[in-house]
Amino acid sequence: DVQLKRRYDLIPNLVDVARKYVQHERDTLEAVIAARNGAKSASEAAAAKPMDGARIAALAGAEGTLAGLMNKLNVVVEAYPELKADGTLRDLSEELGHTENRIAFARQAFNDAVMGYNNRREVFPNSVIAGMFNFQAAQLLEIESPAKREVPKVSFT
Repeated sequence: DVQLKRRYDLIPNLVDVARKYVQHERDTLEAVIAARNGAKSASEAAAAKPMDGARIAALAGAEGTLAGLMNKLNVVVEAYPELKADGTLRDLSEELGHTENRIAFARQAFNDAVMGYNNRREVFPNSVIAGMFNFQAAQLLEIESPAKREVPKVSFT
């Protein structure tokens, strides 16, 4: 949750720097901001009820959408050498990269905790107690792998 909030705070700064250079790519920038807002809302909903599998699945979907649009934004940035050379954008991109690594580690820790909980819930005598008190299986936070995503197409026509 902390790492996702960090990412959500960095994205508007990154988009503002890019917006100065890329006026005609406004749709991409607005889509990134909309996806960021959607992912932030899904994150807050999942944080409020982390045992709700539907909220975790919604968070995973929103994060997948945001990651895809961030890849598209990176393609736009690559198309503008003067933007790519901007120190502020470089610093923000580097910070976002570090944050993405932290998110991956935090997601793995979350999923490890969920697996541990689900495994303990299924083993006797815990399974008896879990059944009596109606303990439900927890939902993993699975986000589509970047290797499976389509390469974004950028056209200047």
